Amino acid sequence: MKFGVVIFPGTWSDCDFHYVIGEVLHQPVRYVWHRDTDLSEYDCVILPGGFSYGDYLRAGAVAGRSPVVGALGDFVARGGLVLGSCNGFQILCEATLLPGALMRNECLQYRCQSTHVVVENAELPFTRGLRPGQVLKLPISHGEGKYYADLETLRHLKARSQIVFRYCTEAGEVTKEANPNGSVENIAGVVNEEGTVLGLMPHPERAAEAAVGGTDGLLLFHSLIGSLVEDGSFLKR
Repeated sequence: MKFGVVIFPGTWSDCDFHYVIGEVLHQPVRYVWHRDTDLSEYDCVILPGGFSYGDYLRAGAVAGRSPVVGALGDFVARGGLVLGSCNGFQILCEATLLPGALMRNECLQYRCQSTHVVVENAELPFTRGLRPGQVLKLPISHGEGKYYADLETLRHLKARSQIVFRYCTEAGEVTKEANPNGSVENIAGVVNEEGTVLGLMPHPERAAEAAVGGTDGLLLFHSLIGSLVEDGSFLKR
């Protein structure tokens, strides 16, 4: 499986993703410049965290209209997978590849801390190695991570099992106290209707080695790699 990690001006989690994919998981990985539009050599494209284009206008607003993001529609249509973390999630929402929006944290503070999230959908390429109700410990680092969607969109998300992660306590209870940013219904991650584009505010790439606090983030990558091997669904190049 070949990964592409996108670099935007202001991106800063690209090196973390590249290191985890290449050095920890031993998978082929290359950097992808924000002006590139040919994604044909990749099976999965990663949109990492950071402050793309300085977060001018809104977080992810300019990057959501960049050439590489414009090419993601065709990439996904032919079977490609996309993972967006933190600023990557914001970009995917700005580009309407995912529903909803990310707003300023309810506390008006930048939050950099460990959180717990509970798995809501374990039937996706990103979560097939997990189980419903499983709790993961993942770090966050954002100032605009409050997920918002209107009531109709929320009903749509629930009906199609598009809510993938919710903030919770260590015991798996979805409570207001466990919500670090005020996200509606504690939502920490959502997926598109096809289950091929995942956005989440936590950073799985920062939970990939015990030396830095835990390895729960690797479970998403193991699920992704395992599901593609099992299905034999690598993109034909």
